[in-house]
Amino acid sequence: MSTFDERQKGFEKKFAHDEEKEFKISARRNKYLGEWASKIMGNNEDQTKEYIQSVIKADFAEAGDEDVFRKIQGDLKNFNISDEDIRSKMNEMNEKAKSDFS
Repeated sequence: MSTFDERQKGFEKKFAHDEEKEFKISARRNKYLGEWASKIMGNNEDQTKEYIQSVIKADFAEAGDEDVFRKIQGDLKNFNISDEDIRSKMNEMNEKAKSDFS
């Protein structure tokens, strides 16, 4: 195997590792967001578990974070939570999730 092939395989492994890590961070962030929103909505423990799953699943609708934002925005529309508060919480929970995997 040439040095070039070895380097290519190394880059491919790093890319796969980084993608997996980003997926885990997003899922953890969505879990934290689900817990936060569920608390605002006054859900019980079982409802919270179901809601967390619905937030995680919402992230598969499209690339990026807008699908999750719209889900939470729609669910919290009757609770006087601003778009800025939601986006701020998303950033906060993303940082928390990143620190979980550091």
